[in-house]
Amino acid sequence: MALLPLNLPWFQAAVKWKSQLDPILSNPLLDGQLLQGVVLINGTTIVNHKLGRKLIGWFPVGLNTAAVIHDNQASNQTPQLTLSLTCNATVTVNLWVF
Repeated sequence: MALLPLNLPWFQAAVKWKSQLDPILSNPLLDGQLLQGVVLINGTTIVNHKLGRKLIGWFPVGLNTAAVIHDNQASNQTPQLTLSLTCNATVTVNLWVF
């Protein structure tokens, strides 16, 4: 990304800033939230993702033990409300959902 010149007229600066900031601000990762301390069981756990819309994606950002986690969103009956996760161990995890 190119740096903006320091002495642009306001209109030109606003146009340049917009063209450089819009791709960052439209990133769906930014429209998410951190779910902390989610306990997953050995099996399937349904988590309320609290987004108020259909989930785009998720990833773990902290686990307290080794575990393999995958989602069941293809068969989830309420993707606008919940995230269905299957895990091979009981684990406490922080999840970023977006």
